[in-house]
Amino acid sequence: MKQNKKNCDLKSCTMCKQCQHDWLPALDVNRKSFHFKKGEQLFTEGEEVEGMYFISKGLVKVHKRWGNEKELILRIAKDGDIVGHRGLGDDAFYPVSGTAMEPTDVCYIDLSFFNSTLRTNPDFQYNLLMFFAAELKESEKRMRNLAHMNVKGRIANALLYLLNKFGKDSSGYINLSISRQDLASYTGTTYESLFRIMNELMEEKAIVTDGKKTKVLDEKKLIKHTAQE
Repeated sequence: MKQNKKNCDLKSCTMCKQCQHDWLPALDVNRKSFHFKKGEQLFTEGEEVEGMYFISKGLVKVHKRWGNEKELILRIAKDGDIVGHRGLGDDAFYPVSGTAMEPTDVCYIDLSFFNSTLRTNPDFQYNLLMFFAAELKESEKRMRNLAHMNVKGRIANALLYLLNKFGKDSSGYINLSISRQDLASYTGTTYESLFRIMNELMEEKAIVTDGKKTKVLDEKKLIKHTAQE
């Protein structure tokens, strides 16, 4: 991690856009901009919460220890997203870790000033509440899928979700480069199972892959798998 010489423009990031104009000078004084290399951790599960991170550019996986030497990826955050918020509350320790999936720039706000921002900016407070509500719903869906959906269904559902969240690149692939191991961790399965099922989906002509990129050829076929338990 290294500190960037330049901060964001106070117009683009999520918090800047939702704060009152009169609050921006205080925000400018209290923010810091950091660059993380691919694989560097922004924060680690069990650490005391010191601040919040707003992604200016890049990707961050939010993950949790799951069994012996395994991880479960709970969320993949992109430009404009906040990470670190799961540590908010009386027990101010991160219950998850955040790791850069590619070179990533973030705007960092320490916890004390973040709390002051919440108290002072009702629009930001309201939008953060709505974000929490949406994330809770998505987390409940994912936990339900892990418990009741078979592995192929979970993988098909994850590909549809990632397609919706990240869109397509100019070649029609999901606009996200993700390793097979990370995709396995995101779907709560093993690398071996993911590899086998991805091959099955390619044989069905539902998807095609190119390295870490995946193209959805037939959404209906993937949706059909999500309906099976």
